[in-house]
Amino acid sequence: MAENQEQMSPIEIKVARQIEYYFGDHNLPRDKFLKEQLQLDDGWVTLETMLKFNRLKSLTSDSSVIVAALQKSTTGLLELSEDKTKVRRSPNKPLPELNDEYKDALKHKSVYIKGFPLDTTLDEIQEWLTGKGTIENIQMRRNLQRQFKGSVFICFDTEESSKTFLERTDIKSFKDNEMLVLSREDYHAKKAEERKQFKAETKAKAKHEKEQQQKHAEDKEMGLLLDEQTGCLLKFSGELEDVSREDFHQLFSGHGKIKWVDFTRGAKEGTLLFDGNAKEAFDKAKEANGGELKVKDNSVTWEILEGEEEKEVLKKIIEAQQESYSRSKGRGGRGRSGGRGRGGRRGRGGRDHGRTHYQGKKTKFDSDDEEEDAPAAPKRELEDAEGPAAKVAKTENGS
Repeated sequence: MAENQEQMSPIEIKVARQIEYYFGDHNLPRDKFLKEQLQLDDGWVTLETMLKFNRLKSLTSDSSVIVAALQKSTTGLLELSEDKTKVRRSPNKPLPELNDEYKDALKHKSVYIKGFPLDTTLDEIQEWLTGKGTIENIQMRRNLQRQFKGSVFICFDTEESSKTFLERTDIKSFKDNEMLVLSREDYHAKKAEERKQFKAETKAKAKHEKEQQQKHAEDKEMGLLLDEQTGCLLKFSGELEDVSREDFHQLFSGHGKIKWVDFTRGAKEGTLLFDGNAKEAFDKAKEANGGELKVKDNSVTWEILEGEEEKEVLKKIIEAQQESYSRSKGRGGRGRSGGRGRGGRRGRGGRDHGRTHYQGKKTKFDSDDEEEDAPAAPKRELEDAEGPAAKVAKTENGS
C-alpha cells in the first residue's frame, strides 16, 4: 500500500493504493485479465489499459495523476517505464509461492471486523483504517446478492502488525456502531462453535417435529378408532377379591368374545372389551345364568359404557395394550400381547373363544397365545446436511 502519504494528495494516495492492489499478492494470482496482459510485454501494462479498470477509472481518468502517485509511493512494489506510459510489478518483488507455509502466514496476518453499516463504502473503511497499520488487502464480505454484509477481512503486512492492531483501543466503534474485532483464527473457531450449535439445534428441532408429527398421527388414528368402536365395553364392580381374569372368560364363554380384560387382582371394578356388541354378550350370559350374572357367586353390578366415558376407557385400554406390546418387544419378545390383560395368567386367556383379533387402523389386540412379528423399526432421523460455504466473487480492491 502506498506510503509517504504526507507528500501525496488524497487522490494520489487512493490511486497508488488501487494500482498496488491490482498488482499485489492477493489480486494478481487471481486476475486472469491482468495476467494475460503481463504476458504481452515482459510484465508491462500500459496506463491506457489500466484506466479501463472500473475502480481506478472512477478515481481518475488522467494518466499524469497515476504517474505522480506511483513516483511518490515508496513501497517499491511497482515501477514505471522510462516514457511513463507503462507500469509493471518490480522484478525484485516476485509473487510468493502459494504453498501451505504462505497460506498459514496469511491466516496469522488477517483480522476479522464486523459492525459496519451496510451502506459503508470501501473508501470509508480505508479512511477509518488510515494510520492503523500497513494493510495489504481489504475484503468486503458480501452475500449471494452482492450486498455488503457489514464485515471485512483485513490482511496486514506482518503478523506483528495484525497483533498490534488487535490491541488498539480506537477500533471498537465505527460511526457509533460497536465493532467486533477478532483474529482470523478466533473468528473461524467462533464460526465452528456456532455451526456445531446450529447443527445440534437443527437436529433437536427435527426430532421434536418428528415426534409431534408422530403424536399427531397417533392421536388422529386413536380418534378414528374411538369413533369406529362403540358399544363394546362392559364395566363391572363388586366384591371381587378372589376373582381372576380367567373367571370372566369362563363366564362369557359361548356368549361373546372378550379381547381384553382391564382388571387387577383385588380390585373392585374393571372393564371388559368385547369383539362385538357388549350388550348382546351380556344379555346372553345373563339369560344363560338364570337372569342374574354373578362371578364366583359374588354379586356384580354391570354397566354398558356409552358416550365420552366409553371413549376415555377405550383409549386407556388401547394405550395399556400398546404399552404392554412395547415392553414385550423391549424384553426381546416377539410381540406377545392382546387378551392377557391385567391380573390374568399368561397364555390362558381367551381359550374358550379361540384366537381373536381386535384391529382398528394400525392398533391390534391379539389373544394370549397369538404371536406376531414386531413392527419395523422407525426410520432414522434425517441427517443434517450442511452445504459448502458460498463463494464470494472477487471485486476490485478486495470488495
